[in-house]
Amino acid sequence: MKNIRYPHFLLLLFTLLTLPQIVFADRAFPDKEALGGALYFDVNLSLQRNQSCASCHSPARGFIDNRENDLSRAVSIGSDGHSIGDRNTPMATYASLIPPFSRNSQGEYVGGQFHDGRANSLADQAKGPPLNPGEMAMPNKEKVLERLLENPLYVASFKQLFKQNVLNDASSAYEAMAASIASFERTPIFTPFDSKYDRYLKGTYKMSAQEQLGETLFFSSQFSNCHSCHQLKKIPGSAGETFSNYQYHNIGIPKNIRVRAANGLGEDYIDRGLLDNPLVNDISQMGKFKVPSLRNVAITGPYMHNGVFQDLKTVVLFYDKYNSRKQSRKINPETNKLWQAPEVKQNISFDLLKGKALTDKRVDALVAFLKTLTDKRYEHFEKGS
Repeated sequence: MKNIRYPHFLLLLFTLLTLPQIVFADRAFPDKEALGGALYFDVNLSLQRNQSCASCHSPARGFIDNRENDLSRAVSIGSDGHSIGDRNTPMATYASLIPPFSRNSQGEYVGGQFHDGRANSLADQAKGPPLNPGEMAMPNKEKVLERLLENPLYVASFKQLFKQNVLNDASSAYEAMAASIASFERTPIFTPFDSKYDRYLKGTYKMSAQEQLGETLFFSSQFSNCHSCHQLKKIPGSAGETFSNYQYHNIGIPKNIRVRAANGLGEDYIDRGLLDNPLVNDISQMGKFKVPSLRNVAITGPYMHNGVFQDLKTVVLFYDKYNSRKQSRKINPETNKLWQAPEVKQNISFDLLKGKALTDKRVDALVAFLKTLTDKRYEHFEKGS
């Protein structure tokens, strides 16, 4: 598998999944990565046979849910066609580099999958959607096993790559399925590191003056302080930077009232963020969410954990409202109204939000720099490109 060019591998998977299953009765996928790729795109693992992992994490656009819906893609709609979530679907690209959920030497929570880190690993995360009634909606592991047994290629592959009796038990089959999907998510297609920024570091791309200004602002404690949360490596400009330290913060994000009206939770409901992680029992973590990677950020909106902002520039202006005295910075440009109040007013990380007020020129420069973080295969999605 290491020698396969992964865009071609995806095409191969689509081809395999559309051929009659009987063709594969005496064959098997060569490794867990290939098996996991087939499972990742298989809609038969949802109750209505209409939704796969790729439905909400599409390779066509940064492994996010790019399906249009009445909520401007702020949240996803389940296999039943009407169940609506409350949080924006996280980007699966570069997710394999998120560390397991833990506490660092300063006692701060770090890592884990999902916005609240409740899944410790990629395999743990892969176990969630198939049995979630609001997502793929399978009633139990036994039903998932039934669907796996329908496919002779899966049967042969699981027996070859795991134990011969792995499909004799629903729990062991489910664990093997999740492990296979996680193996696929660790392949290079999810972590290409080939954006303009990566090419700039290698000397094969020359940044514009605006992009260079944005880079300077981004990594400067004096001007923007962005790097305090969105820098993993100790030295700016290091290869393999994911643009997140994977810690948790409350930055005062408002409720997405439109989503709350649609999913029935209502305006009084409070998303407790990290406090909803079963491993966390500390009220001071109320309203905190994991810092996301900024890789592909320009083409993976809407933004924030609840998809409340549609435009990347709006996000930058939201941060600047904490520091600017300009009247225009008090207004959300998407609503032309005052910024809404934070959903959780306590525990806001004001110390990290402090910085110099940004001029319009510097706002635009930061946005331009963030656009250089788009993987090469998605650059055509960028506005103005």
